[in-house]
Amino acid sequence: MPLKTTETSLPLPSSLGAWMLAIRPKTLPAGAVPVILGSALAAAAGKFYWLTALIALVCALGIQVATNFINEIYDFRKGADTAERVGPVRTVAAGIISEKTMIQVSIALLGGVFLLGLYLVYAAGWPIFLIGILSILFAWAYTGGPYPIAYSGLGDVFVFIFFGLVAVGGTYYVQALNLSVPVLIAAVAPGCFSVNILLVNNIRDIATDRKVGKMTLPARIGGKWARRLYIVLTVIAYAVPCILILNGYSTWTLLSFLSLPLAFRMIKLLYTSEGKELNNVLAGTGKLMTLYGILFASGLLIL
Repeated sequence: MPLKTTETSLPLPSSLGAWMLAIRPKTLPAGAVPVILGSALAAAAGKFYWLTALIALVCALGIQVATNFINEIYDFRKGADTAERVGPVRTVAAGIISEKTMIQVSIALLGGVFLLGLYLVYAAGWPIFLIGILSILFAWAYTGGPYPIAYSGLGDVFVFIFFGLVAVGGTYYVQALNLSVPVLIAAVAPGCFSVNILLVNNIRDIATDRKVGKMTLPARIGGKWARRLYIVLTVIAYAVPCILILNGYSTWTLLSFLSLPLAFRMIKLLYTSEGKELNNVLAGTGKLMTLYGILFASGLLIL
């Protein structure tokens, strides 16, 4: 059964607090970092356009927030957000924000992203229109429709594609109007970190997800293998700057290695945490992605 909690029993001082819960700020690096990195790659190629980069950032964050909102709607309908869940409160399941209101806001948000994205289509052509439509469909299909991606164990694959390859490659393309293999290689790093954020979230929820048939990747392979995958993806992310150097990019991209102490700390916490403790690993992985992304992008800009 959906979680039924009264508004007065929750530590939310205002409606703003409720919407901040629904937005899930700790996961927003997955939307912002790929755009920052894609823009840094464009700047390194002498093709940075601030207005295009800014609009790409707003659209990326808008898509991510809309995905989080739609996730609340469908997880509520499917009974995935129960009283047993150890993650943060889900506002629709808790009755803080009505399902109707969440649907209306989600539609308005996606509509706004679509209209704003038309500028990017004007700047870079039909490939961006196709990416935009697919991104909006992914925002819905992740937990909606007859075959929700998140419930099939394929969510990690789609997150890697859209928050890695598509986000970085698309951001670069709308500014440079071309795409190269090194740019897609760079896109692997934020894709890996985005999947790690999702892995931690789903490792935490394995028990409750299995009960409602939400067979995420960790629910299928178990927490032990999901933790090992987190390590593998982290190693791959740190290999990316080295590969870019071999492709002619600045050795300053190794600035990203300054985030390694935090990476080691997150791996240690992942292996020593269970239940609600994993919320700290989730937030920490978002911070790691942000720090890594800023350092990586900064290194690209140093000639």
